Amino acid sequence: MKHIQTIGSAALLGSVGITVLSTLSGCSQQAQEEAQNRFLVVEQQPDGKYIVVEEMPTEGPNRAIIREYDANGQMHERFMNEAEMKALAQQEYEKMQAGQSELNRPPQGEGMGLAGTILAVAAGSLLGNMIGNALMNNANFKRHANRVNKSAYHANKSGSGMKKSTAKKSFFGGTKKSTSRTSGGFFGG
Repeated sequence: MKHIQTIGSAALLGSVGITVLSTLSGCSQQAQEEAQNRFLVVEQQPDGKYIVVEEMPTEGPNRAIIREYDANGQMHERFMNEAEMKALAQQEYEKMQAGQSELNRPPQGEGMGLAGTILAVAAGSLLGNMIGNALMNNANFKRHANRVNKSAYHANKSGSGMKKSTAKKSFFGGTKKSTSRTSGGFFGG
């Protein structure tokens, strides 16, 4: 009987260890995704606010293409390098710390200023994980981040725009569909 208890204890410890390791690897993967550099396409809306229309992870430095309208209504594209993006994000972060940023208030429609949009989408990769994680704990910031990023990459990464399945994944990667039965089908009742 003691031998069975030892096997049970070892199995319990093994499963706890696997759970802890998978949790830790999930956290490190999330931090790595937040810190990963991005290539953005940011587009000005007719009301003057900006939204992200394309976002892609990149091995190179952070960079963006900014699509803006001129006084004649013609759209022009300009390139923004990582140093410019970092400077804008830092300015907006300082405004946010002082309570003077639109990121401190609940969202008012789609989009926001260019600096706020860049900070909302790439805070971790531009200013570091600690700042990015601190900002993601701010409810208004999270709402703004989700409202300004209309890219397919963001929708896929955050799960918005995907249908929820009723199938449940098992621990070993398979799926299990839940079924329900009504009474009276099997035993003549």
